[in-house]
Amino acid sequence: MPSSGEIREQLEHESELRNRLAVPAFAGGFLYLLSALIIYETLNGAPTVGLLQGIAPALSGVANPAVSPRTAEVKFISHHASSLIIGGAFAAIAFGALTMILLVLVDATRFRRPEMWRYARPLVMVGGAGAALVSIGRQLASAVQAHSFAVGSDHSIQAAERALSNGAANQIADYLGLLATLALAVGMVVTLINALRVGLLIRWMAILGMFVAVLIFFPFGGEELEIVQAFWMVMMGVLYSGKWPNGEPPAWAAGEARPWPSQARDARSTGGAGSTPGSSGAAAIPAPVVAPSSRKRRRKPSARD
Repeated sequence: MPSSGEIREQLEHESELRNRLAVPAFAGGFLYLLSALIIYETLNGAPTVGLLQGIAPALSGVANPAVSPRTAEVKFISHHASSLIIGGAFAAIAFGALTMILLVLVDATRFRRPEMWRYARPLVMVGGAGAALVSIGRQLASAVQAHSFAVGSDHSIQAAERALSNGAANQIADYLGLLATLALAVGMVVTLINALRVGLLIRWMAILGMFVAVLIFFPFGGEELEIVQAFWMVMMGVLYSGKWPNGEPPAWAAGEARPWPSQARDARSTGGAGSTPGSSGAAAIPAPVVAPSSRKRRRKPSARD
């Protein structure tokens, strides 16, 4: 159990970090959404190769054409590499902000719940840094490979596939990105579960954050669902700025675990066997009161009667 001095020092440290991270959390949320819009909108403008276009060389009897049907797509990516790199840079900054948000939450949660899984912090740190580096590294690698294809003389199917996906740099970025986002997602889920237990986050924010972790590892839905990650980061900025509606969760100011009332009731209901009447919070059951009989006691006859 930490002493009052340790609690006061921890709260001062948390307050300082939260004040510093409020604005970066806001900015990170907007940059995350802006990054998705830039990348997706840029790639949506790329020329596509339909089924008939893809098999046209084979139908004409050419197994390995000199010019791949996807040549125009690779050249488009080369010409729009700057937009894709900017989008990757914005995503890297957003992942950096997300990592700092989670690290503050990890430390605050662990102070209030020391038995929290100790590997949550390394996973968040390594996964967040790796995701940030891969976000910009993947776009740089793609730009270099596309440019080499565009200015080169080899426009075969194999060369186009290397430039788009099969190149060594692209494959390394994909594997590193998979490992980084997995580590970040696991560390984030563990952190949010424990933060909910100690009362640092309300239930819907913790659940939404877990959904964000799933979206980071499985980025399905395109730019439409990127707004979920952006919204969660912005709301964490609101929490860290101390402007949470109806007041922030009391565990932040108490420096100790303060589960929300619903959680406290659940804990009492499951652990009632070992609790005392004074600590259970339930009202004492009054003893039954016997009403006095309305019938008068019959007087025994005396000798005088």
